[in-house]
Formats: sequence, structure tokens, C-alpha cells
Amino acid sequence: MALSLTSSAFTAGKPIPAVYSCISRSISPPLAWTGAPSGTASFAIIMDDPDAPSGTFVHWVIYNIPASSKGLPEAVSADAKLSDGTLQGNNGAGRAGYTGPCPPSGTHRYFFKLYALDAVLNLKSGSSKDQLLNAMQGHILAQGELIGTFSK
Repeated sequence: MALSLTSSAFTAGKPIPAVYSCISRSISPPLAWTGAPSGTASFAIIMDDPDAPSGTFVHWVIYNIPASSKGLPEAVSADAKLSDGTLQGNNGAGRAGYTGPCPPSGTHRYFFKLYALDAVLNLKSGSSKDQLLNAMQGHILAQGELIGTFSK
């Protein structure tokens, strides 16, 4: 079974509602996943915008999500460390937590990439996307993706 990532807030390939963007509350959307392989010790999610004018913009870096988790609720706290041990890295705005879509013009694509990992990573909160990608090398059991769009 493949690792599947969905949101009750939007359908794959369709617009992300404004409440999750910079023109409203800029809260994280609810996410749910199924199909985690046996041996999963934690999950990680990277959300980015490859259509940003100055290169890919990172909107969210979150990792060490417990293996027992089946998703994330709407409006995850921006705290660098959550009560269940989940850690958040720094986004492209230089702070921990989620920052919503905010394209300067046109319609951009937003990739939510979910990784099932065979380890809990030895990374501090505030790590970058690149640091997370390096730490995940050799530990990815499966991955899934959800793409949404947004324009102001």
C-alpha cells in the first residue's frame, strides 16, 4: 500500500482555501495519511512552493511526528517543539511553524511532502529543509505527496 496524504480542507490539485494563506489566518490545513509501512518510527513533512520567483520557498518543515500519528490537525501551533515531541524547523520566513501561501502574482503550486521514516531523527528544532533532507537520507521507508494551488 502506498503512503497517501490528503486534507479535508482541499482536494489534490485544487485551490487551498484562503484561511490557510497570508490573506487570512495563515494557519496550517488539516492533514491525514494512510498506508504507513511497518517499521515506521516517525514522520516528517516539508511544504514548499517551487513557483516562487526567487526559487523554491519553504513554507513548513515539521519532523519527528510520532509513528502512531495518522495526521495533523488544523492550526498546528508554531511552537518549535510540540507536546508530543514533534519538532518544527525554520521556514523560508526564518521562523518555526507553518507560513501560508502568499504568491506575489499568478497561481502557485504548494507541495506537501510526507515521509515515513525508520528512525526518530537526531535534529534540533529550528533545522532547515536541507538539514532535514540530509538527516532523512537512508531512513525514508515511503513518501506521499499532496499538491494544492493558491493565487491572491
